[in-house]
Amino acid sequence: MANVTVIGAQWGDEGKGKVVDWLASRADIVVRFQGGHNAGHTLVVGSNTYKLSLLPSGIVRGKLGVIGNGVVLDPDALLAEISKVRAQGLDVGPHNLRIAENVPLILPLHPALDRAREAARGEDKIGTTGRGIGPAYEDKVGRRSVRLCDLSEPETLSAKLDELLLHHNALFRGLGAPEFEKAPLLEALLALAPKLLPYAEAVWERLDAARHEGKRVLFEGAQAVMLDVDHGTYPYVTSSNTVAGSAAAGAGVGPDQVGLVLGIAKAYATRVGSGPFPSELHDETGRLLGERGHEFGTVTGRPRRCGWFDAAMVRQAVKIGGVQGLVLTKLDVLDGLPELKLCTGYRVDGEVMKRLPAAMRAQARAEPIFEVMEGWSGSTRGARSYADLPAQAVKYVRRIEELVEAPVMMLSTSPDRDDTISLRDPFAG
Repeated sequence: MANVTVIGAQWGDEGKGKVVDWLASRADIVVRFQGGHNAGHTLVVGSNTYKLSLLPSGIVRGKLGVIGNGVVLDPDALLAEISKVRAQGLDVGPHNLRIAENVPLILPLHPALDRAREAARGEDKIGTTGRGIGPAYEDKVGRRSVRLCDLSEPETLSAKLDELLLHHNALFRGLGAPEFEKAPLLEALLALAPKLLPYAEAVWERLDAARHEGKRVLFEGAQAVMLDVDHGTYPYVTSSNTVAGSAAAGAGVGPDQVGLVLGIAKAYATRVGSGPFPSELHDETGRLLGERGHEFGTVTGRPRRCGWFDAAMVRQAVKIGGVQGLVLTKLDVLDGLPELKLCTGYRVDGEVMKRLPAAMRAQARAEPIFEVMEGWSGSTRGARSYADLPAQAVKYVRRIEELVEAPVMMLSTSPDRDDTISLRDPFAG
């Protein structure tokens, strides 16, 4: 049996949480390999709704959850999330949650710097969540990070804070923002040590043992390919690599362990924050999609921008992300619309392109080229087989497969975990 990696194929918020939850019933271990608590996955299980930002979605299924070294971890956010889901009846502790000992930590100065920079950008702001994700990744690359393992060495922790504050306080002075003092930071981190260190281990060893034991691992990505720091709509992107290839580096496994790559895409398109969105709708249809799809950010609560399915963009994500099959979500949101449109390419300064250009201003000038399809009058909500779908809905799915050059392996027709049409078992390889 193969491992499976799940990534977003648009700009995030595609419904990865439900898909990972559904797949976790077949997995032994679920691993988060990048991002931070700027990611939000909503899982609906019966009458319970779980909103997860750091915890691997498989925790809800009672599976072993792993937070890999590719994540940046806010200790307070993690502990608050654990407390919240425990209050909902989930059992979470070191017995079923392991964290890479070398994971970088998000400290209070990171979100403070994030917010100060966004304020300084004014109208040119990127639209970050302000949670310190970017600054924490900067410190990782700059070799300044306080890592989880450092909490076990007070002298190392103290020395690292000296270096960190030397760098960050200079930035705060330049931005006209309050500086940070060492003593409160050190005291807070030492107080967190006994709460966090029981979760820490060399997770690469655990995953290597799982490989030898033939266990199935599900790698859970955050955000999406078009928010990838290298391949997305830069600079309106996240601060990590969101493509499937980063699952190996972000978890400590070989590239051969990534397994089958599933790309998750909505049957339409949404985006939170700033940046180009060629197929965006500013009319009544866009508002209708937002209302029907309950399009508000899981983490930020911000309303999502809505538009038609951008097949050219998803095709690009398929190629870059190594996607071998798609999961199409929220098909039911399109029920009853008389006409549907698919973006098949762009016009940029008169030139027809099948991909988004890399340059920022060229991306902003990209005009969508639409293909029009007839909608369907029946309902797809709650369908659990292709036979339950209106014929025109099946045509819509088939046309998407042709345009993005990847098969649709699964369809989600409501937030409920069981309202899923599976066309192929991803764990079969």
